[in-house]
Amino acid sequence: MKIRKAVFPAAGLGTRFLPATKAQPKEMLPLVDKPIIQYVIEEAAASGITSIIIVTGRGKNAIEDHFDVSYELEKLLAERGKTDLLEQVRTISSMINLSYVRQGESLGLGHAVLMARDLVGDEPFAVMLGDDIIDSPVPCMKQMVDVFERHGGPVIAVQKVARQEISAYGVIDGSPEGETGRVYRIRELVEKPKVEEAPSDLAIIGRYILTPDIFDDLAATPRDAGGEIQLTNGLRRLKERRPIFGYRFEGIRHDAGNKLGFLKATVEFALKRDDLGKPFREYLKSLKL
Repeated sequence: MKIRKAVFPAAGLGTRFLPATKAQPKEMLPLVDKPIIQYVIEEAAASGITSIIIVTGRGKNAIEDHFDVSYELEKLLAERGKTDLLEQVRTISSMINLSYVRQGESLGLGHAVLMARDLVGDEPFAVMLGDDIIDSPVPCMKQMVDVFERHGGPVIAVQKVARQEISAYGVIDGSPEGETGRVYRIRELVEKPKVEEAPSDLAIIGRYILTPDIFDDLAATPRDAGGEIQLTNGLRRLKERRPIFGYRFEGIRHDAGNKLGFLKATVEFALKRDDLGKPFREYLKSLKL
């Protein structure tokens, strides 16, 4: 089956970015002049996905407003002849079909995915996290869709990370599959292992393609010591019934979930802009660092 739907968990409180996120969602923080969430939704649309299910929580109304039609703003831009900006605004509200489901309590990524069960239905779907912004000529999710169609099983994006950083991630243990050297048949998944106990240096990144039977596994997954339902634990149950594959994607991943990664991503994306790249590069060169 084609991957038509993607789940975007957005119910977290964004405490790493306080006080900026006290009154606005973390997903709406701008990378240059677009909010984080828009980069991910543009990736989904470019990968053939036609419907996004956003799992929201309290205080996330700005996300819905951003992707809704803004008649007053469009009218004002039209009257002032700002056709370029008008086209940008209209594109945002028409790029993809959006629906929303509320997560009453923030009980982990697995619980957020489970909240989308009724809207996903009985078909494979993607999960895309806003903390990971992936810059690549072929969208990361499009690469993963191709892997799913070839191998016919769930696919998890992975990336090699430095050993000293591995304990901040979920990690896979897998054997190479196929001839590309980028696909792994997963033997085990470990959530945030100690450095000396990590089975590999392949960390799980915030892109997944899952089959609908994951919902039964998540519903049966007990909460961890922190009271959360971890998606990694649900995947461990799922792999007992079907093969799961890791895919080492092509592209540059920016960790927009922490302040330093967010700043780096801002600089990288600004430098790539036709209108900003040259003057911004000259400014950076002028700094006495």
